[in-house]
Amino acid sequence: MSGIVFPAEWFLQSGVQITWPHAGTDWCDMLEEVIACYVAFSKEILKREKLLLAAPPSFNVRQYFSDEEQQNLICKVVESNDTWARDHGGISVFIDGRPTLIDFGFNGWGLKFAANLDNLITGKLFCSGVFKPGTEYQNRLNFILEGGSIESDGKGTILTTACLLAPNRNQPMTQEQIENFLKRTLGAERILWLRHGYLAGDDTDSHVDTLARFCDEETIVYVKCDDENDVHFGELKAMEDELKSFVAYHGKPYRLIPLPMADAVFEEGQRLPATYANFLIINKAVLLPYYGTSKDSIAKKQLEQAFPNRQIVGIDCRTLIRQHGSLHCVTMQFPEGII
Repeated sequence: MSGIVFPAEWFLQSGVQITWPHAGTDWCDMLEEVIACYVAFSKEILKREKLLLAAPPSFNVRQYFSDEEQQNLICKVVESNDTWARDHGGISVFIDGRPTLIDFGFNGWGLKFAANLDNLITGKLFCSGVFKPGTEYQNRLNFILEGGSIESDGKGTILTTACLLAPNRNQPMTQEQIENFLKRTLGAERILWLRHGYLAGDDTDSHVDTLARFCDEETIVYVKCDDENDVHFGELKAMEDELKSFVAYHGKPYRLIPLPMADAVFEEGQRLPATYANFLIINKAVLLPYYGTSKDSIAKKQLEQAFPNRQIVGIDCRTLIRQHGSLHCVTMQFPEGII
């Protein structure tokens, strides 16, 4: 045993981090709409745990949150390029019981977008003193790792995709070298690699949090496409076959629960990567992205099977998907003991 525990998302949480949209982000043409979405899911988080908000200088907290909600809100002014906190946020682990925030490098998903400011956010937040006394900081900025690229079962298993092997991330590192790094830094005992599955319009090179998610140590929900005429059908069927071949930490096959393929969403003729797999687990609830179709209710029923003891709360994410991301992409959870 390495002495490192990488908590699963369903572990008790102390809070969630977000980075607020502003006129300098790609949301500039739809700022009012996206802020309404941020307010909606932020209020759901604030009902249940703390919210760490990385804010632009012009942010006025009283404009959006009541005095009662502000009791759970930690607001820090930090410059940002954009708002994808899942990928520029720190990864929380416990090393021999000590809470540790690991600051991996973020380079705009392989140098596709500017990320110079986003890459500094975790370090600046740590220096601001928002984390609990005793929380340690690890600088791993020399290794590119986005939070959306990995799923932990809390028992030493990491589920990922070939995005970790994509150009302009960590090449010329080999798969074996990357696996060894994840074992050393995140305490992984085994890595499950998905070689198939993608969503059209995805900028991340197929992050796992758009395709398949751990719900507990024995359960994975995944995107399933039933339309043979859909461009995704073959790849998602191959991904399903891969998931069926995996076994959980105790050696038995996973319980697999399919999520419906979201109805196609287009922006200027381009298909967007709408997915119900991009949900956020918080204390006593799961926030599920909605896209305004009948598939929303089907996805909710499937998640209710996976999370029978949590409330499933739908969040309208039709604005978020216009920038090729969704609910999990804009949030990063902290386990109990971090903030």
